[in-house]
Amino acid sequence: MTAAHPHPHPHPHTNTSNTSDITATNNLNSRPLNIAILLNSFRSPFISEIRDSYTRSLGAVSPHSSLAFFYPADKPDGDFPDPAAFDLIVVGGGNADPRKRHPWILRVHRFILDVVAHHPGKKLCGICWGHQTISMLFGGEVVDMEHPELGVTEAKLTPHGRRFFASSGNTHLRLQQHHRRAVGVRPNGFDELLAGHQAFLSHNNAILTFQGHPEKDARAARVRVRDAARWYGTDMEDSRAVGDLLLKMEVEHDGAEVWRRVLAWVGEGGRGLASL
Repeated sequence: MTAAHPHPHPHPHTNTSNTSDITATNNLNSRPLNIAILLNSFRSPFISEIRDSYTRSLGAVSPHSSLAFFYPADKPDGDFPDPAAFDLIVVGGGNADPRKRHPWILRVHRFILDVVAHHPGKKLCGICWGHQTISMLFGGEVVDMEHPELGVTEAKLTPHGRRFFASSGNTHLRLQQHHRRAVGVRPNGFDELLAGHQAFLSHNNAILTFQGHPEKDARAARVRVRDAARWYGTDMEDSRAVGDLLLKMEVEHDGAEVWRRVLAWVGEGGRGLASL
């Protein structure tokens, strides 16, 4: 996999050409894809870890695909891909309330709506902040959670979800979570794939979103364990409490299975669930 990083953030594993190769044992995709990933975190000290988690997780299932990273929150005029140059555009996580009206957030909104309007059928995948943002743009509602989620959780596949993930035979999916807001009202024109508004697929089969993080492994999740202090009031000096959180981040999850299905979905047309 080739990963390009058109941004000044340093990457500890890149050479002077800003590319890196990942070797994986299995190429489960029929062809290499060009994937654009928007990292929507404003001045995040964890940006390298976030980027690396995408490179590891996608490299494990599609080692010959190419990733290009974009940073709309940290560029004054935005930083967005040319939709025509990519097979898949991932609108990733972020560290701001998606309901805010910061200029960079509004630029992301315009980009998503422009892709939908002017590049019909272009595959968009929203993750966490991206899931919430896309939901809002299509009439959904984002709400504050009474109990934020950290670590691996399990969600039940809906009948639509079981059809979409039919090849896995799963009735539930486990994914890493890191969020204190959630979608409270389903967006218009979408089917629910995971109960609790945790995943959606648009009726035209062009937009797929997940509240959970298929890109996150335990290594990436552990970086944010200290968020438990402000979210739960956890005493970070309490080794037992911290140990319990870390164990939750080590639970086996279905991130790789979700990526396999996402990459297969990229090659599907606009048939939607009606054809499955």
